[in-house]
Amino acid sequence: MSLAASLAQLWRLRGFRRLAYTRLLSQSGDGVFQVAIATTIFFDPTQAASVERIALGFAVLLAPFTLVGPFVGPLIDRWQRQRIILIGNLIRLGLAGLLLTVMLTGGPAWLLLTLALLTLSVNRFLLAAMTAGVPQVVPRAQLLTANSVLPTLGTLAAALGAAVGGAVTFIAPRISDTNLASTSLLVAGIAFGLSSSAAMLLGKRELGPVTTRERLHLAEQFKSLAFELRTGARFLYAAVTPFHGLAVMGAQRLLYGLMFVASILISRHILGDPEQPEQAIEKFSLVLLCAAVGFGIAAILTPLCGERIGRQQWIVLCLLVGAAGQTLLAISSDAWAVLSAAAVVSFAVQGSKIAVDTIVHRDTTDEVRGRAFTLYDVVYNVAFIASAGIGALVLPDTGYSRPVMIAIVGAYLLVAAVYSRAPRDPRPLSPTTVRELASE
Repeated sequence: MSLAASLAQLWRLRGFRRLAYTRLLSQSGDGVFQVAIATTIFFDPTQAASVERIALGFAVLLAPFTLVGPFVGPLIDRWQRQRIILIGNLIRLGLAGLLLTVMLTGGPAWLLLTLALLTLSVNRFLLAAMTAGVPQVVPRAQLLTANSVLPTLGTLAAALGAAVGGAVTFIAPRISDTNLASTSLLVAGIAFGLSSSAAMLLGKRELGPVTTRERLHLAEQFKSLAFELRTGARFLYAAVTPFHGLAVMGAQRLLYGLMFVASILISRHILGDPEQPEQAIEKFSLVLLCAAVGFGIAAILTPLCGERIGRQQWIVLCLLVGAAGQTLLAISSDAWAVLSAAAVVSFAVQGSKIAVDTIVHRDTTDEVRGRAFTLYDVVYNVAFIASAGIGALVLPDTGYSRPVMIAIVGAYLLVAAVYSRAPRDPRPLSPTTVRELASE
């Protein structure tokens, strides 16, 4: 069956279609919101955009969620995922309103960062719930296509939201003359509200979990979460292939994060003028646009190639493509190299991610799937924080260092060589063993 026919068949599934509407609205709002935060933290002309400041920004926004994130998975396996999406977007709407109020009244920076942190943390919660619910609305045979289409459409929606955020930040009349991000925050809040409305089209139990766990008092639930997460990690390790998938995804995200941090600094100090935030945002928006093109191509090619050559082999190939893309940055820091590298490396990262998503979906049971994808998000965040910290140590304030770019190329090749020797099939686990690992 052709890719177009597969997509048409997938779109006829009512549950998938409604989940897609919800995710697209949610992630478009997230794209607008991230532009508002990036403008405030990374591109404010009154602030020095050093690599240390960017590393601090990543740590403030992601490190606390990394500590809270492990507790999300068991809740996704216990609570109805449709309700998580509905209520979560309403919470984000309220937080965006509070953040806008803080900006308009000139509130303290620590309060602004705290509200931004909470909003982004809820977003990770929502993405984990939507990802874990995919197998409940899509037949097993179509999971690879669904895992290609839905996350990629979400990424493109976030990129479109970022473009809208950039437009309303620098073109549309602003609510406040003293804050560039005020109007974009208002638009983000509208998108969060629309996503909540779309979630109401889904049935309360449509996204699972299939088996509802015993309801406990809130204090008892949180007391048991750490223990439940440990059982999820034990299951992934026992199944082998999802554990290796998370490991290779974490390594690739760390390398991609280094390029992301470098791109922010290069956009401001080499491609743009540090004193003109509009110019820096314009250059970085082009980087994000090229990255979105890479994501889109990965969505088209991964279902075609992943099935033919195998998911693990596709991940190895993507790592090699990532090394080739990173080589362009090792050659030059000119615009052509930065933009081309953004497209090629983003293709490699997204192609690998789609394959890892499918491996985790295929080789885990629904009882632990929420925990599996929460661990996925934690690895993602830890890798980005680590990349920012490493960048603070090895990158200059301009963001460009040829020896660092060459080292990243070597790291891609090393990860590809190691993962090429990983097992292709999951370790067989008896139903009894699965139940024990999921409930110990």
